[in-house]
Amino acid sequence: MSNIPETGRTPRVQIRLVVIQILVLSLLGTLGGRLWYLQIRNGSEYAKEASGNHVQQVVQPAVRGEILDARGVPIADNETRLVVSASRTDLLKMKDDGKGVLTKLASVLGMKPQDVMDKVRLCDSKTPQPCWNGSPYQPIPITDEATPRQALQIRERSEDFPGITAEPEAVRRYPSPGEANTAQVLGYLSPVTDDEIQQAKDTDSPYLRSDQVGRSGLERQYDRALRGKAGVTRYEVDNLGRVIGKAKSDPADAGSNLVTSIDARVQRVAEYELDNAMKIARTQFDDITGENYKADSGAVVVMEAKTGRIVAMASAPTYDPNVWVGGISAKDYRQLTGKGSDYPLLNRAIQGQSAPGSTFKVVSTAAAVEAGYPFDGNYPCTSSYSVGGQVFKNFEGENFGPISLGRALEVSCDTVFYGLADSEWKRDGGINPKKGQPKDYFYKAAHQFGLGKPTGIDLPNEVSGRVPDREWKQKYWEANKDSWCKTGKKDGDYVQKIAYENCLEGNKMREGDSINYSIGQGDTLLTPIQEAVIYSAISNGGTMWNPTIGKAIVSADGKHVSEIKPKSHGKLPIDQKTRDVMEQALAGVVTHGTAAWKFGGWPQDKIALHAKTGTAEVYGKQTTSWLATYSKDYAVIMTIAQAGTGSGASGEAVHNIYNALYGVQKDGSIDKKKALLYTPQKDLPKIQPDGSITAPKIEKYDPKADQAEGEGQQGMPTDNPPATVPTPTSTNRDTRRRTARPKKRRRILT
Repeated sequence: MSNIPETGRTPRVQIRLVVIQILVLSLLGTLGGRLWYLQIRNGSEYAKEASGNHVQQVVQPAVRGEILDARGVPIADNETRLVVSASRTDLLKMKDDGKGVLTKLASVLGMKPQDVMDKVRLCDSKTPQPCWNGSPYQPIPITDEATPRQALQIRERSEDFPGITAEPEAVRRYPSPGEANTAQVLGYLSPVTDDEIQQAKDTDSPYLRSDQVGRSGLERQYDRALRGKAGVTRYEVDNLGRVIGKAKSDPADAGSNLVTSIDARVQRVAEYELDNAMKIARTQFDDITGENYKADSGAVVVMEAKTGRIVAMASAPTYDPNVWVGGISAKDYRQLTGKGSDYPLLNRAIQGQSAPGSTFKVVSTAAAVEAGYPFDGNYPCTSSYSVGGQVFKNFEGENFGPISLGRALEVSCDTVFYGLADSEWKRDGGINPKKGQPKDYFYKAAHQFGLGKPTGIDLPNEVSGRVPDREWKQKYWEANKDSWCKTGKKDGDYVQKIAYENCLEGNKMREGDSINYSIGQGDTLLTPIQEAVIYSAISNGGTMWNPTIGKAIVSADGKHVSEIKPKSHGKLPIDQKTRDVMEQALAGVVTHGTAAWKFGGWPQDKIALHAKTGTAEVYGKQTTSWLATYSKDYAVIMTIAQAGTGSGASGEAVHNIYNALYGVQKDGSIDKKKALLYTPQKDLPKIQPDGSITAPKIEKYDPKADQAEGEGQQGMPTDNPPATVPTPTSTNRDTRRRTARPKKRRRILT
C-alpha cells in the first residue's frame, strides 16, 4: 500500500509551500506599506518635488548699469548688438542633434563648423573652452558680432535654422569718450564661476549662471549695484525636456548707474601726457647705464585736494578693455599677462610701489620738526656725508653751506637729511638700543602720514606700500634669514655682501638703514595714490582724505540717488605753522628750486603751484622719476619707472596737465573758457524724469594747442636749482647724489 497522500504531496513539500506563501504575503505586505507611505502619507511632498524636477528656468539678463564721468559722459555703457543664439533643447530633438543646422549656420556667419559646435557644448571638468557653463535651457550665444545681413538671412530662412535666433541684445561697451581709455580704473567683466555661485547662493544677491561679474576696477567694486537683478521665466517640461507649459515669470530689474568723479577730458589729458612723457624719456640717454632710458611703466593721479575725489587716474602700459567683451581670446589673454607684456592689467596708481626718493622728504621734514629740530634752523648742506668709511655726496658735490629745512626741500639737499636721521639714530641708542629707548620719530611720522597701509580708495586690490621700521625688519629677517645666510659672502659681490650683512644683523636698525630711509630710499615703498593723499593734505590744511572715485549710485529710473560722501582717515602730524612754512618751501621748488626749469611761464602769482621732485634708485634698474605737485584745488602725482629724474621726465607732462585744468595759455594768461576744470565739479549731472542723463560732447585733446611758453625746452634735467648749477648739454641725466656704485641700490653697510 502506498504512503503518498492523495494530493501527491509529501509533508515536506507542504511545509515548503507554506513557507513560500508566507514569504510572498510578507513581500506583498511590505510593498503595500511602502506604497501607502509614498502615496498617502508623504504623497504631497513627493508630488511637489516631482513637479520641481520638471520645471526649468530661462534667464533674461538684467541690463547692466552705466558708469559715467562727473559730467554724465558714459565711460562704460551698453550697446545693442545682433546676437545669434542656439536653443540646445531644439537642437537635441533633431536626428543628428542639430549638427546639420549648426554647419549651415557656420557658413552664414563665416565661422568654422567645429567652432560653432564647441560653443553649444556644455562645460564640465573635462571640456575645455569654448563651452557653455549656463543652463542648457538658456539660449546659447554663438556670436555677438552678426551683421544685419547675416541676421536677416537667419530670420528669413527660419525653416532652415530651427532653434536659431538672431536678436538685438545689450552688450557691455567701453566707448573711450574723447579717447579717454580709463582701462585700469574701469576694469572688465567675465562669466561667473561655480565657486562664486555657491558662495553667493545664501546671500541677498545670489548669482545666476548667465551672470557677467566685475573682475577688477569699478566693475568689481560696484558690481552688486551695477549688475541689477536678472529676470527668470520658469517652464514646465516633460521627462524628455520638451516644454509643456509656462509656470511663472519674474521680470528683470536693470542695474543702477554709477556716477564717478572722473572727468573724461582730464583723463584723456593725463593719459596722453603720461604716454608722451614715457616716449620722450626713451629718446634720452642715460649716462650711468650707457643706454637710453627704458621708461617701461608709469602712473599719474589727479585728485581734488579738498575732498579726495579722483579726477583722473592713468596707468601705463594700458590696454583696450573691450577685448574682454564676449570672452577674451587665448591670444589676447597672453598679450595681457605674458612675461613680455609689462602687465598692463596692473593699475600702477594703486598697485605700483617703489622707493619715493626725495618726494619722501616732506615726511622726514615733519619728523625732524617733531623731534625738536627748528624748521628755520641752520643745517649743514655739505658736499658729502661720511659714515662707516663710506662717502655719499650731493649731486656734483654741491655745497650750499648752512641752510634751513625749507631750503633743503627746495634744493633737495640729501646731506641735511642724512645728518638729521643719523643724529636721531644715535639718540635712539644706535644699533643696540635699550628697551623703550628708541623714539623713532622718522618712522612714526611715516605711519602718521598714513603710509604702510592702503589709503582706502574704492578700487580692489590696492597695495599698502612699506615703512621699514623695526617691527618690519624683524619679521622680514625671520622670513629671509636662512636664504641670506646660505647665499651671503663677506667678500662677495654687492648682492652677496648685502645678504651677508642681513644674515648677521638684518633684524637690527643699522645706521645706513636710517640714513637711506630719510631720503626715501632703502626698503621704503610708496604708491602714487599714497603720495596724492599726502600732498593733498598739505594743500588743504592737513586732512587726509580717503581717495574716492564713486560719487553717486543712481537707480535706472532716476528716482533713487545715493551719494557717496568723502571720508577722511586722519590729520597730518604737523601744526599749521609747520604746514605753512613747508608750503612756502614747496612753492620755492617751482619758482627757483629743482622743478623751476620745467615750470617757466607759469602764473604763480595767480595760481600757486607747489612741488617736490624725486629721483629714486632701484638696484639693477635705471632711476625712477617722481614728481609730486599740488595747487589749492588739485594734487597731481606722476611717476615713471626707469625714466631718469623727477623734473626731467615728468615735469613737462605735469605742467601740461595744469595748463589744461586751468586754461593757462602760451603767454601765461588764463582763459577760463578753455579751462577743463578751473574749479572741481561739485554737482551731479542732471537726471531727466525718465532716469536718463544727458551727456555733453567731448572734443579730442590737442596737445599742441595753447602750450605755455618754454614747454618742450631742453634745459637742466636735474633736481637742483638752476641758479646754482650750470645748464648741462645732455637732457635727462641722473641727479642722485652718488659716487662709487652708480648701479647699486643706495644702502650704507655699517
